[in-house]
Amino acid sequence: MSALTLTLKQETAQRVDMSPLVCHLLKDKAVADIAAIELQNGKRKVAVSELFDITGDDTQNIIIKNSFAKLDFIGKELADGCMTVQGDAGAYFGISMQSGTLTAENNVGLYAACEMKNGLLTIKGDTGDFLGAALPGNKQGMKGGTVLVKGNAGQRAGDHMRRGTMLIEGNAGDYCGSRMVAGTIAVMGETGRFLGYAMQRGTLLLWRPATLSATFNDCGSHTLAFLPILFKSFAQLDSKFADSNEAFNRVQRFGGDMAEKGRAEVLIKL
Repeated sequence: MSALTLTLKQETAQRVDMSPLVCHLLKDKAVADIAAIELQNGKRKVAVSELFDITGDDTQNIIIKNSFAKLDFIGKELADGCMTVQGDAGAYFGISMQSGTLTAENNVGLYAACEMKNGLLTIKGDTGDFLGAALPGNKQGMKGGTVLVKGNAGQRAGDHMRRGTMLIEGNAGDYCGSRMVAGTIAVMGETGRFLGYAMQRGTLLLWRPATLSATFNDCGSHTLAFLPILFKSFAQLDSKFADSNEAFNRVQRFGGDMAEKGRAEVLIKL
């Protein structure tokens, strides 16, 4: 068997809902049946075969080629298998992902990994605002799994994050970790304004100095025993984080946000 490969014939003027094309929904389906599936494209519905050339037959290993930024909901609720996007991806990449592996080889849009539950989601380019956040009106964002971003993240990464690990090799925008309930966010690059705004619990790991609000207390410098164990868990990742075992021999610790429960922490490399 070879990977089920969907090659986009040409870019569309309207956005496309890709949520029907995930491993667990296509399991045991014939290629002819997959070709007949209808996708929402703006106000109309179009068959998969109208938008994509289809090759291969392994529905648990899906490759989307020539992808562009109007293909939304790729990997929605992915429960098993492996999906790879060769190109850009639109909004809601990996929304509510439950398991498996999802990879974008370029940039993705808003709300990537929002309300994610488990699995490994990798973005090799940049991602938009609200990475791993909650949908508007909801109070729980990312609940588990690992998100790896090799580029930069937009604003409010980890907003309402409940659990899991978010690793950002580049920069993170304003309000990183805002309203975070628990979990870990690590940022190797620069961070924007209002870092950790209204954090309740959880950990922010920073490689570079950051400006914190007055509601975070300086708790002094520390050597923390759990950090080497945490970094060891990154060793299998294809990332700069895999080589970070000695990154945090000593950290400056800040506790906050004291305007909330004050049980969160920001750890900055010394």
